[in-house]
Amino acid sequence: MNRLKAAAIAISALALVAGASEPSERLADPAQEARARELFKEVRCLVCQNESIDDSEAQLAGDLRKVVREQVKSGRSDREIRAFLVERYGEFVLLKPPFSAGNAVLWLAPVGVLLVGGGLMFGLLRRRETAESELSQDEEDRLRRLLEED
Repeated sequence: MNRLKAAAIAISALALVAGASEPSERLADPAQEARARELFKEVRCLVCQNESIDDSEAQLAGDLRKVVREQVKSGRSDREIRAFLVERYGEFVLLKPPFSAGNAVLWLAPVGVLLVGGGLMFGLLRRRETAESELSQDEEDRLRRLLEED
C-alpha cells in the first residue's frame, strides 16, 4: 500500500514538472533551451509582478516565454534580448533592473524627503526654544511685580 502511494506521488510530481513547459514550445537545441530558461528567471511576469515568467502560469508569462525563445532561436545575445524586452515593456519587466539615474532618483527621493523634513523640524524647534527662553526687561519687571503681589 505504501509503495502504491509513493508511486502515485512520484507520478504526480513528474506530471507537474512535465506540465511546467509544453514540449512543443521547447527549443530543439538543449543549449538554447537552457539559455532561454535562465533568461526566464530574470524576466518579471507583468501580471503576477513578483514572480519570474519561469515560475508564473499566467497566459502573458507564457507569451513572454515564447518571445524569449524566439529571440534565443534567432541568435540574439542575452544582452540584446534584455534590451528588446526593456524597449518593449520598460525596465519593470526585469526582476533586477540595472542601476541608472532614474532608478537612483526613485531610491534616493524618500531619503531626501526625510532629510529635508528633519532639517525643517530641527530648525523650527530650535527657533522656538530660543524665542521662548529669553524674557525682555519689561517682561521680567512685570513678572517680578506679579510674584510680589501674591
